[in-house]
Amino acid sequence: MNDQIRSPVIRLVDAEGEQVGVVTLEQALANAVEAGLDLVEVAPNADPPVCRVMDYGKYKYQLAKKAQEAKKRQSFTQVKEIKMRPKIEDHDFGFKLRNAKKFLGERNRVKVTVQFRGREIAYTNLGAELLQRVIAELAEVGQPDGPPSMEGRFMHVFISPK
Repeated sequence: MNDQIRSPVIRLVDAEGEQVGVVTLEQALANAVEAGLDLVEVAPNADPPVCRVMDYGKYKYQLAKKAQEAKKRQSFTQVKEIKMRPKIEDHDFGFKLRNAKKFLGERNRVKVTVQFRGREIAYTNLGAELLQRVIAELAEVGQPDGPPSMEGRFMHVFISPK
């Protein structure tokens, strides 16, 4: 900005957005002072660098406002986890399924985990069947991000809202 620009020759764009052309740094600074504005380098990697005559404070304010608007429109999705065991009872399964549907309705991703304890690890097929049952039950509100995967004593699947 202004005196911090090091290139002796620059391509100048005036306050209205019109291209003035390639000028010396002194001429560009004189133009900016005459307009009562700042000379800001907008494309330093170009040959010659592109500088624009603008009100730098107003420019920074507009950038901050745009960033704030973008942040306001951004939606956050959380990952909610539902844990089960391979030999879960029907009532417990229904309860956890209702919670999963509620989480998906709130536009959150759901991680359904089946935990194997002790000798249950020998029956991973029960866990896979349970996760397939969950995927089938939640098909109307969510879709799996991939097939169920096994990590240590846990088998899990991620389900995203539709």
